Amino acid sequence: MHKTLAFLLFLLPGLALAQGRLSGVVQDSATHQPLAFSSVFLANTTLGATTDDQGRFEFPKVPAGTYEAVGTYVGYRLSKQVITIGKGTALQQLTFLLGSAGPQLGEVVVQANPHREEDFKKFSTFFLGESTFSQQCHITNPKDIVVYTNDSTKELTAAAKNFVQVENEALGYRLKYFGMFFTYNPDTDFIAFSGSPVFEEMTPRDAAQQRQWETNRAVAYIGSFPHFLRSVYAGQLRANGFLAQQVRLTPNKRFNRLEPLQHRPAGSLTDAEQDSLEVLGRLTPVFATLYPAARPLDSLRRVADGHVYLRFTGELQVAHFGEAPDPNYTTPMATLGPEPRKQPYPAQREVSRLRLQTREAEIRPNGTLRNPADVSTGEYWGFEKIGEFLPLDYQPPTLAPALAK
Repeated sequence: MHKTLAFLLFLLPGLALAQGRLSGVVQDSATHQPLAFSSVFLANTTLGATTDDQGRFEFPKVPAGTYEAVGTYVGYRLSKQVITIGKGTALQQLTFLLGSAGPQLGEVVVQANPHREEDFKKFSTFFLGESTFSQQCHITNPKDIVVYTNDSTKELTAAAKNFVQVENEALGYRLKYFGMFFTYNPDTDFIAFSGSPVFEEMTPRDAAQQRQWETNRAVAYIGSFPHFLRSVYAGQLRANGFLAQQVRLTPNKRFNRLEPLQHRPAGSLTDAEQDSLEVLGRLTPVFATLYPAARPLDSLRRVADGHVYLRFTGELQVAHFGEAPDPNYTTPMATLGPEPRKQPYPAQREVSRLRLQTREAEIRPNGTLRNPADVSTGEYWGFEKIGEFLPLDYQPPTLAPALAK
């Protein structure tokens, strides 16, 4: 079964060159006293600052775009503000009022969980991923993470009192994921996590490692969901190596008739019903019909009043050509239908699924989704996780080479 992945915070590298300035102060919400040496960062970027002894901070150069600005201090709750930096924007002033975090309940849960080691291993695999890059990631503060599996629903959850810290040796980033909350539902095979991450550039041991990081970052970006979003926004889907096809999903009526048998108490089934239950295990819940013709760009997006929206019906199958899939991705790639006679599809490809959870999803000028929960991804994009996670201010190569993982 293919895991479906919903990032509640999506990244899109490649910001506009226009820049603005940002400054402000961090204070205690009750006393309004400055909080010296607190941290302020723009979520999903490498942009961070530490306040001075008066609680003041400044970002002298912020690329144009919409950001979630976050203020944090040990023992206090996070404070967040959405800001927009535009071309020619004047200096923006922010005030963060941080409230006391109060007592932490998580420590009790950790001590009471007899399956913590097993639960943490599952969380680590689902969160970091299983790609070649993911295998070069490790969580450096595992004791700060609360993990728990619900006995009745079997849903796995994980959260951190402060942040989850990950070192990605493949891409050269240290990631702090503040306010991280993770869930995995085994019934639906659905993974979701949210929070406010900030990236730090790691120090390479030599020039060769820095070059390898830059190569790996390009590999992680090319063909990714952020790359697709930016291509849709810019109207360069085909030029950037993408093919979008329509998939029609039809419920399997026989599966729907038999599915209630799964919820009957043990021992209450007749022999005939038991046979039907065995048949159910071999049935697919839905039939997927692929329409092989490439979807035109205008059937995937709506442009109105300077805004661009991802908009389509049903489900999309999206292929990206020119890059070999990660060797750890062992699931056979979905078929693209009959090959065009004049120009067959390239052999190297990565095939993903995309579904809208609402009527449409707005793509911001910098390529991010205004509400990332509006979409879910599957197949190859569902396979790519923290190992391929890039900051918003990452600048991809101008001309993307056909890199092989």
